[in-house]
Amino acid sequence: MKKLWLGTVLVGVIALSAACSNSMPGHDMSNMHTKKETNSNKEKLPLVTDTEVLSGKEIHLTAKEALLQINDQIKLPVYTYNGSVPGAQIRVKQGDHVKIVFTNKLPEPTAIHWHGYPVPNNQDGVPGVTMNAIQPGETFTYEFTATVPGTYWYHSHQKSAEQVDKGLYGTLIVEPKEEEKVDRDYTLVFDEWMSDPNAESNMNMNMSGMDHSNMGHGNSSDGQQMDMNSMGHNMNMYDIFTINGKSGTAVQPLKVKKGEKVRLRLVNAGYLSHKLHLHGHEFKIVATDGQPLKNPQPIKDELLNIAPGERYDIEFIANNPGEWLLECHGNMKGTDGMKVKIQYEGQASNTDKANAKENLPVVDMTTYGKYETGPFTLDEKYDVEYTMDLGTAMGKNGMIFTINGKTYPDTAPINVKTGDLVKVRIVNNSPKDVHPMHLHGHFFEVLSKNGKPVTGAPLIKDSLNVNPGEEYVVAFKADNPGNWMFHCHDLHHASAGMVTEVKYTDYKSDYTPDPNDTTNKGE
Repeated sequence: MKKLWLGTVLVGVIALSAACSNSMPGHDMSNMHTKKETNSNKEKLPLVTDTEVLSGKEIHLTAKEALLQINDQIKLPVYTYNGSVPGAQIRVKQGDHVKIVFTNKLPEPTAIHWHGYPVPNNQDGVPGVTMNAIQPGETFTYEFTATVPGTYWYHSHQKSAEQVDKGLYGTLIVEPKEEEKVDRDYTLVFDEWMSDPNAESNMNMNMSGMDHSNMGHGNSSDGQQMDMNSMGHNMNMYDIFTINGKSGTAVQPLKVKKGEKVRLRLVNAGYLSHKLHLHGHEFKIVATDGQPLKNPQPIKDELLNIAPGERYDIEFIANNPGEWLLECHGNMKGTDGMKVKIQYEGQASNTDKANAKENLPVVDMTTYGKYETGPFTLDEKYDVEYTMDLGTAMGKNGMIFTINGKTYPDTAPINVKTGDLVKVRIVNNSPKDVHPMHLHGHFFEVLSKNGKPVTGAPLIKDSLNVNPGEEYVVAFKADNPGNWMFHCHDLHHASAGMVTEVKYTDYKSDYTPDPNDTTNKGE
């Protein structure tokens, strides 16, 4: 197994991981769990290390606790893969057989989901659906073939709203057989955290399931008598935004030389969307969710909105010497910490200023790139059609998030058989909540937005951000047999019900969940 350290990586290989995101109920970094740690216990944990890059025929990952120094003031207890946040980057080549030996040294069960990657169903890492959770002290080996190149990530899918929030994620890069050469290749992972350990519990956000807001429980059992316009998350407790686990001046600058082609792999591991602005340069969006975009056009001074679970690869030519920012735009308290300097070697002058509150246009991905017909069309015949009505309501114990009025596991599955063409209409009827919807095991094509067909390049994704009032039509081929989750990647929405499954009727799993096993928490 070969280990490369991000601080010493050569030009054109990789360099860094960073984190930028506006995430929804995110990082539980303290005593929100049943085990209340004292400050002295926290200080006994080792400090987080630099993110390493792993490749080779057998890759070893270990989940363990550590302390993350986010900036010169904030230090938080976290969960890590291989002692870092983000966890170790797994970097393989298309066609490789990937073998990951995973050991759980956390005080609770966990599992790894390969987000966006079409692995075999029994490797998908969802406790209670594809496997049992991996208990403390246990080892499990994941194996799959790296068939599709691109930028992906991995994270816990066990009590994921808590464990991902505590830092349990890393990136998976699959290099294509014929790699397009770039001079610099940086990975930036965006996330959000709470500086006040009690902020979320003070706002009645019950991590175990239902009440994910700052609202009272209300008197209505069905939610119909409530003022629906008041229903929505207040995310103000997330007051620290990070890039690669660091915030503000602690974020390591990205070094470039004049004339170089630079690729930035942007990954949102949080629960809020982040609008990113690259200063001083034109850039092209060359891929989304790992899938290449046809004929991307140059963009300047437009914001790229990256939602929870999404990935965007952007490229630019370093043709404007100086020191420039890639920064998050917005007005939340943590926004100012989510920026990274792009520094030209040999150029010490600071030629740039932050402008995070400037109102700039947001790139519309449904009109971006050169139009051509993709794998699917709106008017072809589909074997399965499903409408996914996303909603917010009040349940007996607080706020719930529904698909067609039901919460998981009572949501109606999308029943398919191998080879079926499937069309899904996704409608967000929540008054205020954004729902970034993620499908496991498959890529789908986005065909229309709000009734208007996509006019840009074919948009192939696994995660799609749906704002209140929006409607999308997507299509995919049932070409990966199994039982697959389709859920909101605000993982607190998922834990409060917004999950369904794509179920292959011609698939028989070799895994049977034990109904008496209470340790599997796959939402």
